[in-house]
Amino acid sequence: MVAPPGTENASDRGPGTFERPLATLREAQRRARVAAAKGDRDVAVVLRSGTYRLSEPLRFDAADSGRDGHTVTWRASGGAAVLNGARPVTGWQLDDAEKGIYKAHVGTGFDTRQLYVDGVLAQRARIRLARTDITLNPTGFTLNNPDLAYLATVPDQQRIDFQAMQSFTNRFVPVQSISGMTVVMQQPAWDNNTYGYDALQAPFRAPTYFLLNSRHFLDEPGEWYLDTTTGTLYYKPVPGQDMRRARVELPHLESLLQVGGTYDEPARNLRFQGLTFTGTTWLHPSSPDGYASQQTGVFISGVQPDRPADAFTSCAVGCRGFEASRNGWAQAPAAVQVSAVDGVSFRDNTFVNLGSIGLGIGNDANAHATGVGLGAHDVSVVGNTFTASAGGGIMVGGVRPDAHHPSDPRMVNSDIHISDNRLYASVLEYLDQDPIFASYVTRLTIAHNYIDGAPYTGIGIGYGWGANDPGGSPEYLDRGLYDFQPIYQTPTTLSDVRVVGNHVRNVVQTMFDAGCIYTLSAMPGSTIEENFCESSGQLGLYFDEGSRYLTVSRNVFIDTAEQWAHANNQNGNRTGDLTLIDNYATNPAITGIVDGSRGNVTRGNVIITAANPPIEASRVMYRAGPTGPYRGPADPNRPPVGAVLSADPASVSPGGTTTVTATVENIGDEIASGLTAAIAVPDGWRAVRTGPAPRPRLAPGGTQKVSWQVTAPASFATPVARAAVTARMGFLAGQTRYELTRMLYVTAVTPLTSMVGYGSVPSQFGEADDRFAILTSGADIWQDAGGAFDEYGTVYRDAAVGATSTVTARVTAMENTNPWAKAGVAIRNDLTGAGTSPGYAVMVVTPGNGVAFQWDANGNGYLDSFSGVGGVRAPAWVRLVRSGSEVSGYYSTDGITWTKVGPTVNLAGIAETQDAGLIATSHAAGVTGEFSFSDFTVTP
Repeated sequence: MVAPPGTENASDRGPGTFERPLATLREAQRRARVAAAKGDRDVAVVLRSGTYRLSEPLRFDAADSGRDGHTVTWRASGGAAVLNGARPVTGWQLDDAEKGIYKAHVGTGFDTRQLYVDGVLAQRARIRLARTDITLNPTGFTLNNPDLAYLATVPDQQRIDFQAMQSFTNRFVPVQSISGMTVVMQQPAWDNNTYGYDALQAPFRAPTYFLLNSRHFLDEPGEWYLDTTTGTLYYKPVPGQDMRRARVELPHLESLLQVGGTYDEPARNLRFQGLTFTGTTWLHPSSPDGYASQQTGVFISGVQPDRPADAFTSCAVGCRGFEASRNGWAQAPAAVQVSAVDGVSFRDNTFVNLGSIGLGIGNDANAHATGVGLGAHDVSVVGNTFTASAGGGIMVGGVRPDAHHPSDPRMVNSDIHISDNRLYASVLEYLDQDPIFASYVTRLTIAHNYIDGAPYTGIGIGYGWGANDPGGSPEYLDRGLYDFQPIYQTPTTLSDVRVVGNHVRNVVQTMFDAGCIYTLSAMPGSTIEENFCESSGQLGLYFDEGSRYLTVSRNVFIDTAEQWAHANNQNGNRTGDLTLIDNYATNPAITGIVDGSRGNVTRGNVIITAANPPIEASRVMYRAGPTGPYRGPADPNRPPVGAVLSADPASVSPGGTTTVTATVENIGDEIASGLTAAIAVPDGWRAVRTGPAPRPRLAPGGTQKVSWQVTAPASFATPVARAAVTARMGFLAGQTRYELTRMLYVTAVTPLTSMVGYGSVPSQFGEADDRFAILTSGADIWQDAGGAFDEYGTVYRDAAVGATSTVTARVTAMENTNPWAKAGVAIRNDLTGAGTSPGYAVMVVTPGNGVAFQWDANGNGYLDSFSGVGGVRAPAWVRLVRSGSEVSGYYSTDGITWTKVGPTVNLAGIAETQDAGLIATSHAAGVTGEFSFSDFTVTP
């Protein structure tokens, strides 16, 4: 046993017992080596509770290994055994009473980019720059705002950083000098950040700019600055913070634990359990290299010999020279580094307040202080916590050639198991990094982790953009990459990946081009199953360039801001061979993945509402995240009982009735007791329970149903009325009382009286006064290389259009089932002739793409030609004008002033008389939307 410094009776000359522990970790390591070398037993080094402040990282190699199947364990005895790379800061004095700034003397001879105050990563002093404040140029930028002229007088200019938060890159460049209104940046940092994709001068999204790290910028609570010349630390407390009591930690080390041998002699059979790793920084971004982020903790480093002289313009969005840099990209180092190992585990540890990535496993050699990268075999990471750090949580694998096509088979990273960990409220500075990221690994399992709060992707898998897969990538052939590397004919080491049962929430909160789960490149034999993703700021699943050979099933996506699944298959990318089966999503959009195209399979995926998920979806949600002893406290949003409401029939006429049934199932492992159920309906509607009340006890796996008869009012003033029917179920499981609410809409439709309805997909139609509604789904009304679709609902008049006619209507409202959902007016020889009838034209409004005039140019019965105007949404008027065989489309925002859209066209096969009507499609197969109209006229 070893004890923290200052412990009574601790001595390196003692026996190392609880009563007489060792005084240093170094001596504990020496004795463990001797004991392990005998190979006759397991060895344990037990750390008593307390803080161990390291003056240098702990390094473990083959000499520290367990022998002959035995294990060497380093573990805490109970409480917190803290390995700390920081020094405490005390002795604070008020420096500037007016500004509320304090100072403390911390000594010289070191630097840091991080400071932790009361467990919070403090913000380096900064000011925000408006985009108009500066103009970028090949050497830096000029200051356009005269209020910034003072920067030329600021001392220690080379310690100032320029930060740019862009789409998928978060870049840092140190200043070289500021003279007048000219800012010159350090090299090669500036060159490397103005090179490639999402570069400083050509961001893929509007950037946010800051200048950081000057005493003159220290003006906001929670900010700090270190004067390395005088050894003075400045800090402005947040409200309520007393600097006499504040816990302030100033990092001195960049890593804490380095585990790794060589390929000939790896470190083996080591376990680290119950430890806390804290108090590091990462200084490389302060070097002349800066941080030329490329994605997920990977950055350009050093002078690039193939960068052309005019790269600021010629390479702003990629170029041949940029492709030359790829195989030399570097990775951010971790506080805990593991490479060239076999049989290492991390269990029940805490990674907190770290200056970069928490745990790096088998990264490239440049990210390991041992100088040996890759070669991580049989590594498990179970039950750990990662939080409140500057960078990502876990990074597995390398990105350089030996990572994907190793020159020595012992370099392969394999059999990595990451499960039951909690990663939350982290990735606070290097925003392009992920809580969990793995590049090239053979047999990787990421299972039942909890991820909450990330600026970018939650779980990222794969690297290389498909360029290193067999046969290469046509896009990267065009870019010139293969002038600098071979076109590989063998697979990479990335295969057999399992991403199963994870709970990922509140991701893509700052950056862009990301999702809950993100993939790159081919990964044969891989699965993404039964994960629960909620509240992504962009995508659910993102299959980026070259993603292939993935089976995705039974995942649940709640409240994703954009598509629940998207594949980037543009520009020759070989993205495909994706199988998406039986997934659940509240956002109906899926793009780039067409059943039967590129080897893709999409089948059985269900669009749901968060208010009424199917029981199978509830089961996935409940079981996602850490399991067993790692599950954590009861989550009222993921109860152990699932319930779903159904209505039969789903819609009624005025005065009609439907039966609403709540199906309840115990999806947990304990008996649910005290079960109650009640229903609420809007005013004017009536609900009466039919059948018995719910039984009070429900065993695991048990189900029961409770039903009510719901009756609509006798009449409505609108074509369609939706009644929110809410059921509330209460029950007790274990010691927790749950209240479960489910809601569905029962639709009442006032029948058509003046026109008739037709749907090429199931549709409903309503009419009240001169207002109409169409409830319909439909993949689209369009034909192109992606397929032929004519799926719609229409309310129409038969033979209403003659040789000279005008058809007009107002689209009053439409549901955003897809940005390309359509609602408007249509003419056609026969509006019931879906996919066959010619003379077809529509003028429609969309939720996200303005208005569109579409027509059938070749008379084959499908719309195939298009003109559009952006920026227009419902409510808006639309009009078709026919003169002989010629047809034109118009729109208006006020019903008075009309704007023509596109050309006047000749409709092939147009008949003497045609049907005219209102038309709608949800542009989301199987997803019903409601589309409302008024003021429909056909003249003359």
